[in-house]
This record gives sequence, structure tokens and C-alpha cells, in this order.
Amino acid sequence: VIQECYVQNTAREYAKIYAAEAEPLEGFGEVPEIIPIFLVHRPANNIPYATVEEELVGEFVKYSVRDGKEVNFLRRDSEAGQKCCTFQHWVYEKTNGSLLVTDLQGVGMKLTDVGIATQAKGYKGFKGNCSISFIEQFRALHQCNKYCEMLGLQSLRTTHQKQRKATSLKSKNLPNSSTIKKAVPKKARDLRGFISSEH
Repeated sequence: VIQECYVQNTAREYAKIYAAEAEPLEGFGEVPEIIPIFLVHRPANNIPYATVEEELVGEFVKYSVRDGKEVNFLRRDSEAGQKCCTFQHWVYEKTNGSLLVTDLQGVGMKLTDVGIATQAKGYKGFKGNCSISFIEQFRALHQCNKYCEMLGLQSLRTTHQKQRKATSLKSKNLPNSSTIKKAVPKKARDLRGFISSEH
């Protein structure tokens, strides 16, 4: 229950930063909001911990893909669905592919019960509650839309193809082992973005 609150409220912080960048853009309009979730301790109850959040009234829709079999086509056509996909792309780019907010679902622009996938080592001390395969799946399946373009996000297909091409070129141009004198490991790159969470 504590992890659930931590994940959703962390995703909420990312959504606030996304909103601050997207809302001022001409024609972008309303931005998805991840509602807060609160932990309640009830010492007299048999189940002493519970979560409380705003009740969402209306048609509940799942916007993001959770596994290869579950593709909700409503997400591609609706404004909320497209903006959720753009939010995922934005987070992915801001964290250099290390973190993805996933399992986006809710009523209209109000979202709840989200998940976060991180690379195996986590991201800046944060580990998500979803499989790393969600990140790989998102990279393979995401289709940019007009909101991705408005935010100036790079196409994942183009980026992925460039990375694959660069890797294959490097492997073809590598010198043989007899010409290598010393291997120097690359320094880890400083990752952009941050995680801020209210508990």
C-alpha cells in the first residue's frame, strides 16, 4: 500500500512538470492529471492501512499498453489517450529512457492507479513497480502524435533505428584484439530530470 502511494504520487509529480511545459503551448489544451492518493492508518481495523483518493465518475478507460496483448485502440483516437501517450514519451525522453509512467487509466483527463517501470538499476534511487519490459515495449510500439510534435519530442523509431545503425557500424569498424592496447570505460552520463514526491 505504501509502494502504491509512492508510485502514484511520484508519477503525479512528473505529470505536474509535464503540464507546466505543455499547457502554455498554443493549441495544446487540457493536460492529463494524476490524482493524489493518500495512505490512511486505521489501528482499530483488521486491515490497518488503506488508501483514499477522489472518486472518478464516468467511463473508465485504460489508455496505455500494459503488455503485448493489451492494446486499447480508444487511446489512439481520443484526445486524452493521445495526451497520455505523449506524457509517456515525454517522461521517457526526460529520463533518457530510464523511467516510464505506464498503466495510465482513468476518466477523461483524470488518471489513477498508474504504474512506473524503471531500468533494472532504478532511476536516481527510485525503483518502479512494473517490469523493465514495459519500457522496451513502449519504445517499440509508441506512435508519435501531434502532441509529441508540439512538445518537440524525438521519434522513438528514428532514435531507435539510429542507435541500432550506430551499433552495427561500430561493430563492423572495431579493430581486432591485437591492436587494442588499453580499454578505458566510459563515464556514466548524468541523467536529466528529477523525482520529487509528496507522501
